[in-house]
Amino acid sequence: MSNDNNVKEPDVKIVRTTSAFDCGGRCPLRLHVKDGIIIRIETDDYEVKEEQLRACLRCRALRQYVYHPKRLKFPLKRDGPKGSGKFKRISWDEALSEIAKKLKEVKEIYGNSSIFLVLGGGYQAAYHDGMLAMMRLLTQFGGYSTHYGNVSSEGAVYATQAMYKSPFVGHSRDDLLNSNLIIMWGWDPARMISGTDTIFNLIKAKEKGIKIVSIDPRYTDSAVILADQWIPIVPGTDVAMMVAMAYVIIKENLHDQAFLDKYTVGFEKFKAYVLGEEDGIPKTPTWAEKITTVPAKIITDLAIEYGKTKPAALMDCQGPARSAVGELYNRAAITLTAMTGNIGVHGGSAAGGLMGIPYGHMFFRAGIPPPRRNPVEEGLKSVRGSLDLNLRFQARCHTNKIFDAILKGKKGGYPFDVKFAWFVNNNFLNQLGNANKSAKALKQLDYMVISELWLTPTAKYADIILPVSSITERNDLTRPWPSGPYFTIANKAIEPLGECKSDLRIVEELADKLDITEFVKYPDEESSLKFMLKMTEDTRREIKNFKKFKEEGIHRVKLEEPHVAFKKEIEDLENHPFGTPSGKIEIYSQRIADLNDPDNPPISKYLERWEGRYDPLSKKYPLQMISPHPKSRVHSEMYLIEWLKEVDPHVAWINPVDAEVRDIKDGDEILVFNERGKLTIKAWLTERIIPGVISIFEGAWYDLDENGIDRGGCVNTLTMDAYSPGGASALKSCLVEIKKFKGGA
Repeated sequence: MSNDNNVKEPDVKIVRTTSAFDCGGRCPLRLHVKDGIIIRIETDDYEVKEEQLRACLRCRALRQYVYHPKRLKFPLKRDGPKGSGKFKRISWDEALSEIAKKLKEVKEIYGNSSIFLVLGGGYQAAYHDGMLAMMRLLTQFGGYSTHYGNVSSEGAVYATQAMYKSPFVGHSRDDLLNSNLIIMWGWDPARMISGTDTIFNLIKAKEKGIKIVSIDPRYTDSAVILADQWIPIVPGTDVAMMVAMAYVIIKENLHDQAFLDKYTVGFEKFKAYVLGEEDGIPKTPTWAEKITTVPAKIITDLAIEYGKTKPAALMDCQGPARSAVGELYNRAAITLTAMTGNIGVHGGSAAGGLMGIPYGHMFFRAGIPPPRRNPVEEGLKSVRGSLDLNLRFQARCHTNKIFDAILKGKKGGYPFDVKFAWFVNNNFLNQLGNANKSAKALKQLDYMVISELWLTPTAKYADIILPVSSITERNDLTRPWPSGPYFTIANKAIEPLGECKSDLRIVEELADKLDITEFVKYPDEESSLKFMLKMTEDTRREIKNFKKFKEEGIHRVKLEEPHVAFKKEIEDLENHPFGTPSGKIEIYSQRIADLNDPDNPPISKYLERWEGRYDPLSKKYPLQMISPHPKSRVHSEMYLIEWLKEVDPHVAWINPVDAEVRDIKDGDEILVFNERGKLTIKAWLTERIIPGVISIFEGAWYDLDENGIDRGGCVNTLTMDAYSPGGASALKSCLVEIKKFKGGA
């Protein structure tokens, strides 16, 4: 890697690379390296300043992340009770030999279905290196069991599969400047980084005079920066407000009937529900006010403004969709965008929560040559029939039920008994529902391996820990989401610390231990990356000069105009139908109707489910707990970084009304509890959250004391390991109570 011309320090080279955190950004970075050590990190310096992709505080803290004294640097073997965190150092040969021996034993005695591969979006997010290679290895070993259901977006995936049959429902962010109204519904991109260029384009939209409305239980950072209007709403009641807006739009004759007739099916059935013809209850703003606490006039005014303003972008998100009613929220948002004719047009929005565009979503098949089915799943049908993606089979458990499946196995109705589990790229004890139950499952698990950078709460229960390299210590490809359009490459800046290895190297060495001679290896990383770039049409078409791509660290896709989801379908439906059975947007889904599940209606309806504001359990646990993304870490990744903790301390947002009746003062340590667990955290009293709701950012590390109290403040000590009918991990449907903490149990 050659030095940049602007480098003035002697013996310093600048390595152009990127991040790989699961935060929604893929930021071009410039690492200043001297004597093999990163001494400084800078962000994008692209010559066109308005197109720079500038990093946030997470990437700027990458140096402390890489060199943190608690980084794992050597293979470890458990040397105490499971969960004690006691380990001893061993060699790579010892570690991989023991893993291979155990895999062979489990295969012979229990069969391949008892080998459980647990994959996530942790230290390496969505790029190609290790996870797919592990899938390839275990496929060639005879197969494995695993899970289905993306923790972040499964409700949105279900909604878009049902209504569009495509997850690519987003516009490029510069298209926000073509809108005349932007509604941020449960969306806080200032914290969760919904694409590296998102906030910049939203700020430009605000400066242009485009009205921005925020609908959220919290007055979010994004609302503070951007919103002309904040509309507080009770968590879990978004669909009630959406269908009330639909009522107003229909009554005011603001719906685009021509669009609905040409591009959709089932609107009349949705209309019958909204007007009360189906159940005798008109879904008026007054009806919705009693549920949402949003005044009827505000609902009416926003509905009229949204119906009359062309084009308008309704930006729903994945947060409210991580609930017991997750997919219904995204389906209702899609229905509103169809009613107003905002799909497939510049400045509009297809909604759906995923907000991804095709450019940059490459490498899906990377690391699996030649394509082969997992033998354990061969011949089995999808868990969701025609609504499902191709990779979800009846041999899997839902992601939010991983630990329940480990506990109960076949006796509990699961398709496998777990005897060997490999956790790759995740800290799921911390990040899935009901952490106390998860810890119990890991204590009883026969054998567990984890690949990690840190001794996480999950890693403490492993039998073998394998230390993996960070993104600065390897060459790799990353894929930006959700906005793009660009492709990024991670260039190796430093040698791996200690004895750390990439996941890909680990898998290749394990293949030798397992005597899998047909396992495809690459002579070097560059050959591997070039192969990956050939795997999809986008990268084959765009990246002609690998050397230039590697030197610059990024390839920016030059679009003639902003990308618009479903533009070709709307412009020429006959030749470009939607992928649904009808070829149109399915407001009413016959595929869902065929499931005959009253909790999963074929149109989007407001339903009250467990642990919401109106659950009878609220008499005992009267506060709804929500768990947004923090700005100081990426889920549980970066939790140990002191620079970031200093910027954004871990506190609970509490309305002063709720605090006063409990004699809680600002800064007090409080106990937050329900039947699943207890945690302690400091209180931050603020009117930026509505009464009846408490907000604790997800990702703080689970740390149980001798009294069974989580002193780390991990929200999933309190959440349920449950999911919605559409598969959304329902981590935002959670009732709790709080009191001042005085120590003890």
